[in-house]
Amino acid sequence: MTAVETPVDLFAVTGEERERAEAHARFAAAEAARIPDLPAGTPLRPVRSVAVIGAGTMGGGIAMALANIGIPVTLVDSDAQGLERGLARVKDNYAGSVARGKLSAQDMERRLALVHGSLRIEDVAAADLVIEAVFEDLALKQQIFRRLDALARPGAILATNTSGLDIDEIAAVTNRPQDVVGAHFFSPAHVMKLLEVVRAARTAPDVISTLMDLGRRMGKVAVLARVYPGFIGNALFRNYTREAHFLVEDGALPHEVDAVLRKFGYAMGIFAVHDMAGNDVGYQTRKAQMATRPTDRRWNDLILKLCDLGRLGQKSGKGWYRYEPGDRTPHRDPELEDFIVAESARMGIVRQPMSEEEILKRCLYGMINEGAKLLELGVAQRPSDIDITYLTGYGFPAHHGGPMFLADRVGLDRVLADIRRLHARYGDWWQPAPLLERLVREGRSFTDLQSAAA
Repeated sequence: MTAVETPVDLFAVTGEERERAEAHARFAAAEAARIPDLPAGTPLRPVRSVAVIGAGTMGGGIAMALANIGIPVTLVDSDAQGLERGLARVKDNYAGSVARGKLSAQDMERRLALVHGSLRIEDVAAADLVIEAVFEDLALKQQIFRRLDALARPGAILATNTSGLDIDEIAAVTNRPQDVVGAHFFSPAHVMKLLEVVRAARTAPDVISTLMDLGRRMGKVAVLARVYPGFIGNALFRNYTREAHFLVEDGALPHEVDAVLRKFGYAMGIFAVHDMAGNDVGYQTRKAQMATRPTDRRWNDLILKLCDLGRLGQKSGKGWYRYEPGDRTPHRDPELEDFIVAESARMGIVRQPMSEEEILKRCLYGMINEGAKLLELGVAQRPSDIDITYLTGYGFPAHHGGPMFLADRVGLDRVLADIRRLHARYGDWWQPAPLLERLVREGRSFTDLQSAAA
């Protein structure tokens, strides 16, 4: 693909470009349902009842998504108070929909009647599908799947809601790896439109077909991925987040990065999102990984230090920003900004001003580069699957059509030139994807790649 001579405005799109992006999103959503290596007419396994393990926010949301389409759900939790809170949250969510006029009281009662709580994991025995939705701990999930292997009926689908763990390692503890699959819902699961269906090495074709169909029935866009750290969505998101944090260490401030991302079209900047979700999300896991992670590259640990300082985000009144009592509006915090400048100095980094374009390129082009790697590895089936994942699950601005669509608009040769520049300056995280280099060498685009595959 040859780039046009005039500069491309990363922030603005013309009316024609917006229409093309919208058409691409419709195409991508429809195309995601097509699995080239699944024979036409692959049978579906019946899903007449479901058990969900874990009554937290995610488990309750999954239960609601199933009850919304008339499927009875047993919500299982080992903790009585946790189960009570989970069931109360489900009821409160439905009551909120009734109060907003989105749901009738009768429909609320019908849906609530389909959700039953249990403290006994043995109650999964009658379910056609079991979805594990506990927190991200591989050993815990393996422990649960050993029990499910012994308790679930033959032919039941055993799904894990992991957001990035190795599903092959989870399947390996069972005697039925063909029945194990990833079902990565996004929170809140009864609202978010994306479902990543993750095919492990031995997942049976009819299990894939069943999960893809169930996603469609729930009104979601189901996207197929293969096992890879973070699958499609979180694999790209890691690059986006990491580079935003490096930008702050290199010379930008959180409000400057967030302002650029909002100008591009995101509803919120990444640092405001961190504060909303809680900066301590994943804290223990990341702390544990520090001892064994590679030492040949740079890591973004600033968020861990914020947690150590008690800056957890909105819930503590301060994080990357400060918050007034009862108000979620982020305000710049000189104390935090002084801390960032001091940390840069401690790391030996000479801070430099960052242009809006440089901030945006560093946040976006790492995602594009990672997307190219996923395509080459077969983790993602096609470029449009990456785009629809980001449009439906990660708030990527719709008028830009998704990261891979945006790369084609900019021109892959220009994107690669910047990635090579960033690789020369910042090292391993920016190693250009071989597929991206090959497409540029051949004068092709991601659209060409998708057309050839089709």
